[in-house]
Amino acid sequence: MLILYGFGPAFGLPAASPFAIKADVQLKMAGIPYTYGAGGIPQDGPKGKIPYIEDDGVRLGDTHFIRAHVERKYGVDLDAPLSTVERARAWAIERLLEDHLYWAMVHERWMNDANFAKGPASFFNALPDAVRDTARRETRERVKGTLHSHGLGRHSHEEILALAQRSLDSLAAELGDKPYLMGEELSGADATAFAFATSVLTPYFAGPLRDAALAHGNLVAYNWRMMQRYYPELAQQAA
Repeated sequence: MLILYGFGPAFGLPAASPFAIKADVQLKMAGIPYTYGAGGIPQDGPKGKIPYIEDDGVRLGDTHFIRAHVERKYGVDLDAPLSTVERARAWAIERLLEDHLYWAMVHERWMNDANFAKGPASFFNALPDAVRDTARRETRERVKGTLHSHGLGRHSHEEILALAQRSLDSLAAELGDKPYLMGEELSGADATAFAFATSVLTPYFAGPLRDAALAHGNLVAYNWRMMQRYYPELAQQAA
């Protein structure tokens, strides 16, 4: 049986990472049997990251290649309702979210002192007292360095927010009044759109990024619709 290794529920979300949520929802969409191996170790994955899957002894990392494997092996096409042009638009939207909005979200969680203290700092709670604070500090510095290398971290907080807000505006405009991102039917990009919308909208992390998402009623409704469909137990808790 296929095993998805990701993070367990955290911050009022199905998982701490939007990529783990995305992979989980894509497998739910595919309708194939799998188990969720919460608490996977990133270093055990083939890309050194979470999520990853193990399927018949083969380990695969990165949500794009996980999806490609599932579609090829199990005869699934998550974009079956889409035209060629719609598939191209869906790909562009996913890149907007994964390669741009994601880093603004990382900045909001890791560089905001209050959000870091109640969020990412908890990742180190299981470490021995003697190394816990050092590990927190050094990892936070590495994340800061990664943000700087990416480029987003070179901007001021206000500039980062302005860029992220434009991404959220674009996502909301693309969604419009449709029930799903590309229209009346679900497609693979909905796993990505939901994963990032819900990760930004969680009330666990306060700040202007969440406020920018809350300003779009259609994103809030979409998040709720997808949460009820795929994580009804979490939707019930939030109700």
